[in-house]
Amino acid sequence: MELKPALTPDADREAFQLDEVATDRRLSDEQYRRKMERRKEVQEQRLSQRTQEKGLIIVNTGNGKGKTTAALGMVLRSLGHGYRVAIVQFIKGAWEPAEKAALAPWSQGTEHQPPQLEFHAMGEGFTWETQDRQRDIQNAEAAWQKALEYITNPDFKLVLLDEVNVAIKLGYLDPAVIVAGLASKPADCHVILTGRGAPPVLIDRADLVTEMTLVKHPFREQGVKAQPGIEY
Repeated sequence: MELKPALTPDADREAFQLDEVATDRRLSDEQYRRKMERRKEVQEQRLSQRTQEKGLIIVNTGNGKGKTTAALGMVLRSLGHGYRVAIVQFIKGAWEPAEKAALAPWSQGTEHQPPQLEFHAMGEGFTWETQDRQRDIQNAEAAWQKALEYITNPDFKLVLLDEVNVAIKLGYLDPAVIVAGLASKPADCHVILTGRGAPPVLIDRADLVTEMTLVKHPFREQGVKAQPGIEY
């Protein structure tokens, strides 16, 4: 009987190495089968070691496109599970985005049932549109107070703070205040913070951080304008 190698303590590292090996076209079919058999064993070990559940602080940042889009995917998943969700937009409020229209069915409550989704577009657009720093600061602070209502409310499983990182970067909000507010969330509540320029203190506090990297963009390189269904 063939003896299988013992599972290594560093299953994550071995999983990565096996994934790399799997791309080697020089492997015979039998070698590939054995590598994937081992990969399955390692993956089962990794899954058995992950037993915790907790509410996550998630940061989507970077100069690339897709930060809000990725967050809305999580919103949709949470709604599909029947969880209550809140979205607070800090910058893009003046756009009245199509996402709001698409999510409208979840925003309709009844006499006996509150809406599953709360959506608040509290910004007035980009800084070059508003041209009023004090008003932008007031709007950002109001949006943060509204966000805190949901972050501290145990009825809400997921809270999306869209473009809050930009408000922090522009100096409208104190990152230390944001981090302190996040500490008040229930243990099982997930909070997503999007926008470029996330400060180090927020990245350090987060459980999951994704940086979107810009490689090509049609607006910059081809002169293509923002289009419905893609940008808004």
